[in-house]
Amino acid sequence: MKNLFITAMMVLMGLQMGAQNVTVSQAKFQQGDDMNWAKPEMDDATWNNIDITKQWDKQGFPQNTRAYGWYRIHVNIPKSVFQGADQQNALVFNLPMVDDADECYLNGKLIGTTGRMPTNPAGFFCGVDVAQNFVVDVKKDGLRLDADNVVAVRVYNRGGSGGLYNNPLIISCPKAEEGLSMSLIEDSNGESHCDVEIGTAYASATSGTFTVTLTDRETGDKINTLPRKLSIKRGKPARIPVPYDKRKMCLLTATYTDAKTGKVLTESKQLKYVLTPVAPATPRFNGAPVWGVRPGSPVIYRFPVSGEKPMKFTCSDLPAGLQLTENGVLSGKIDKTAILTFTVTAENAKGKAQQEFTLKVGPDMIGQTPPMGWNSWNCWGLTVTQEKVMASAQALIDKGLADYGYSYINIDDGWEAPERNLDGTLDANQKFPSMKGLVDWLHERGLKFGIYSTPGATTCGGYLGSLGHEKEDAEVWNKWGVDYLKYDWCSYENVRVQENDYGFASCLRPHLLMQKYLRQQPRDIFYSLGPLGGTQVHLWGVYCDGNSWRTAGDINDTWKSIYNVGFRQQLGKSQYSSIGHWNDPDMLVVGKVGYGLGENTNGLRETRLTPDEQYTHITLWTLVSSNLLIGCDISQMDDFVLGLLCNNEVNAIDQDLLGKQADRTLKEGDIEVWSRPLADGAIAVGIFNTGETDQQVDMKALISALPSGQLPVGSGAIGERKRRRPEGFGGGSTIRDLWRQKDLSPNELNCTIPLHGCRYLKITKEN
Repeated sequence: MKNLFITAMMVLMGLQMGAQNVTVSQAKFQQGDDMNWAKPEMDDATWNNIDITKQWDKQGFPQNTRAYGWYRIHVNIPKSVFQGADQQNALVFNLPMVDDADECYLNGKLIGTTGRMPTNPAGFFCGVDVAQNFVVDVKKDGLRLDADNVVAVRVYNRGGSGGLYNNPLIISCPKAEEGLSMSLIEDSNGESHCDVEIGTAYASATSGTFTVTLTDRETGDKINTLPRKLSIKRGKPARIPVPYDKRKMCLLTATYTDAKTGKVLTESKQLKYVLTPVAPATPRFNGAPVWGVRPGSPVIYRFPVSGEKPMKFTCSDLPAGLQLTENGVLSGKIDKTAILTFTVTAENAKGKAQQEFTLKVGPDMIGQTPPMGWNSWNCWGLTVTQEKVMASAQALIDKGLADYGYSYINIDDGWEAPERNLDGTLDANQKFPSMKGLVDWLHERGLKFGIYSTPGATTCGGYLGSLGHEKEDAEVWNKWGVDYLKYDWCSYENVRVQENDYGFASCLRPHLLMQKYLRQQPRDIFYSLGPLGGTQVHLWGVYCDGNSWRTAGDINDTWKSIYNVGFRQQLGKSQYSSIGHWNDPDMLVVGKVGYGLGENTNGLRETRLTPDEQYTHITLWTLVSSNLLIGCDISQMDDFVLGLLCNNEVNAIDQDLLGKQADRTLKEGDIEVWSRPLADGAIAVGIFNTGETDQQVDMKALISALPSGQLPVGSGAIGERKRRRPEGFGGGSTIRDLWRQKDLSPNELNCTIPLHGCRYLKITKEN
């Protein structure tokens, strides 16, 4: 039976003439979990046949939640696969993508993983949309040539669709150019260089000539280095530092010519570039001049001011009931509804600055602007600890992010104790020895604290949820001093299944229940709703007094995700966003993030987004008034990420007091224009290239083509302005490049926008 199966697989493999690849799209499949199924001698003759390019539930197999399934792919790899190949000792196994995590075994030996299984000490993590390419050493990894090999893939499905999908198994000889790798390294002097590393993971040594070209992507100017002779052995790669100016948009192209074969290998990389100008040493206020609280709730607000430290804060007209420390932390309590305006002065050795600040006190004043801060999930996942949280908070201050309005420090899943106390209350687990002490420490520094839970019995990570204990949990969070609750859907779907109720009411009920107990507490708790519950939280979140709600599924650090979550799933949702009730397309994925896919010992790796894609990410998120929650390890931020997150003019769009979210107002081919009106009568405009090639763009023509209601209206009180198309557009308007913080001249309005890149403008009509 097995021989017949192998023969059939050989027919399906399709050994293409000249391609030298082995392709398999069929496997044997069994739901369940048994590690013996990884062994090559296990008899799978009675297992089901399955197509590995489609998820198992798409082929009639049960859509089990928190379930395992095994694929056994039989493949005969002929020696002829190496014919004409320049590497004779290695093969690349390109497996299908996985939903949600897997382990891949070749003849019983683990050769690769994607995502993390629930049993992993670091906790489960989803590996969806990640290419699986594993290099196999022919001699060391037990591969059998001209014989049956078993590729056994153990898959874990957390929920929804599950299994392998997207592409067949493709086995090929690695090309020599795959030995060329690059990494960007910052040195201690603040200079920038890209280390071009040329190496081989295979036994065959090589030698040749290396050249590198740096191209300024804006001017087209090129700088060539002299050729260098290189000799490369496995385990001894050649590493060449290439210095460059990070204030320029540089493209690095490295070329290696093999001396023996004459083969030319070329690799290009977009280098990081910093557009945000260096902040002045004099004090500068960088936050919205308004904060809102409910009567009787504690005031905790840190004035975001950049400039040389030390800095001293004073206020001569501070209202009774409030205190301001010399470090700029506002605290106190106002018992009655009021609108209090006062002037705060920040002074250092270089000068001083003032801001007229308004504290709005009222029953519906939470969330005057979208929250800015940090969330633990994208870097630490379920391995979050009190020590990591405190280190992140300190880094938020030390690296200056707190000077730009980032103030929330939010713990995601993984903090909960394994069991509740006898009185039904929930404690933190051993990773958080003193939650109250942690919160007090944050509040002393003017930072706010966020926590995570779910209306279901268990969280997405398998910890205790709030089902049946909503009142106890709200009271404990008040006792600790919680300022923000992320209320994720997770296992509450099981309740809907049991009750056979899938309407909006079944979404509203659990969120209204928690809202009731949150608002009974004598402190403000920003209420952030998760992405599920019908997946259309924007339609009903405001009726639960939600302060923000997810408008898309989970984000990851790929262009596909940014495009789907940002451009597609935010389209048309601006009508559901308003002051105190914000749309949230999920956390930021710039910097060093986790996901368990990196090779660093701490599990972190550089985001997979290109520099252009990261500028697009932040531009679109600020345009749509998103929660700006950093997801990376703050302590490892370089000046590129700091430039993305600490541009006061860019952040001001997100925090604009008019509170009108952007929407797409123009689309011409791959060019999308998103715009929003601002409180000062100007408009913010993002011009995005969502295509796969660079685009030449006439920004003046695009702006002139916007609907009349999306054009600037001039100065004066907001209520007195009349929206109109500016006559002779350009001459009567100031067009400001927000990332570069400079006004553009007419000859700068024709530009090239790189693929997946953008331009960010503020247009002000002059009187």
